[in-house]
Amino acid sequence: MTSPLEFARAERSRFYRELWEFLRIPSVSAKSEHDGDVERTADWVRDQLAGAGLEAQVHATPGHPVVVGEWRGAGADAPTVLIYGHYDVQPPEPLDLWESPPFEPEVRDGRIYARGAADDKGQLFLHLKALEAHLATRGQLPVNVVVLAEGEEEVGSPNLVPFVAEHRERLQADTVVISDSAMFAPGTPSLLFSLRGLAYFEIHAMGPSTDLHSGAYGGAVANPANALAKIVAGLHDETGRIAVSGFYDDVADPPPEVLEGIRRLPFDADEYAREVGTSPAGGEEGYSLLERLWTRPCCDVNGLLSGYTGEGAKTVLPSSAMAKVSFRLVPDQTPERVRELLEAHLERVAPSGVALKVVELHGGRPWRAAVGGPVFDAASRALEQAFGARPVLAGEGGSIPIVVELEELLGAETLLLGFALPGANMHAPNEWFATDCFEKGIETLVRLYDELAGRRAKLG
Repeated sequence: MTSPLEFARAERSRFYRELWEFLRIPSVSAKSEHDGDVERTADWVRDQLAGAGLEAQVHATPGHPVVVGEWRGAGADAPTVLIYGHYDVQPPEPLDLWESPPFEPEVRDGRIYARGAADDKGQLFLHLKALEAHLATRGQLPVNVVVLAEGEEEVGSPNLVPFVAEHRERLQADTVVISDSAMFAPGTPSLLFSLRGLAYFEIHAMGPSTDLHSGAYGGAVANPANALAKIVAGLHDETGRIAVSGFYDDVADPPPEVLEGIRRLPFDADEYAREVGTSPAGGEEGYSLLERLWTRPCCDVNGLLSGYTGEGAKTVLPSSAMAKVSFRLVPDQTPERVRELLEAHLERVAPSGVALKVVELHGGRPWRAAVGGPVFDAASRALEQAFGARPVLAGEGGSIPIVVELEELLGAETLLLGFALPGANMHAPNEWFATDCFEKGIETLVRLYDELAGRRAKLG
């Protein structure tokens, strides 16, 4: 009888054709003009799950739909795995920087180029095909499975936590598996041990009731743009530390063995510089680049707006200024506490004649895994068998806010194993997913479900 791995290899051409169908739907959750496309994508995911042999439904929410697929034929003694992913994508703009249309997938030099190829359609698709490979050849799965696919991850998942809370009993699982991240390097698979959280704000500086002539009023009226520039510049001290009183009080350092593992990783700073187009610089002194990215908080200005920015000269003293500022957080920081600290900081530094206001845009808590244990070991074996290399522990500088909520609501352990590669241009033009990682990713997941099934038996 054909095995699941043999089936996956034999059906590879069809898998690519179906992935192309998935990637061609412009499921941009941030734009209302694509609401119909998002719904169409939810239906596509449901049909794929049903075609593979799972019971699948599309559930309406106050926003975009949630898709749930279930297969519970492994029995009460088998573990239950919840697979989470998202089928919505980032807007493709700026379009003129794409070398091929963002919703017309194209393979170039071993890479699949399309919006959503890596984040997260391509990686969610790996799970769909691994499940199909088991059911098509064995007629069953080695574990009970729930697939939870949402269409709002790229806009902050506003309706997912209420949905999970409402359907908590139905979604109960032993392990949550998420593939929405990257490997450490080509040929070097990884298991994630941490995600940074997020506290994202707008800081508004308000002065005179209207723009003023800078000659008639400059030097006599406080300039909100000047004030905000000084405030933003003062968010860091000369060593790169965030200069907000109390900000580091809740920072929990990772275990020494994790830090030692980070320091042993073969990180190529020159290659990193080539990827980002500039030399790594700045940041908090006393930490390596990977330590800063994975284990330390940071603060960045994401946008600035004030005054006249059109062609030519217009000498105005602007009435207001705005900065978008994000803080990446590590355990045990929370977005709520960071907002309190930021507001207290701004109150201390606000200059006379300028009022400051903080508007919260988005927040998410950081996550750190308890490294090791049966689930980690099962994933390590599956990755090593598929890629021919032992996985390394890696962190992720970005955020997947739902991870903490899923763990708390479901009481499950989370396993993060991604198959994208560094520099895959997630959220940027020319997003790509390596064909080698696509193919080996499916094989990893085929093996993973078997490995997780053996976990319960080994534990007795």
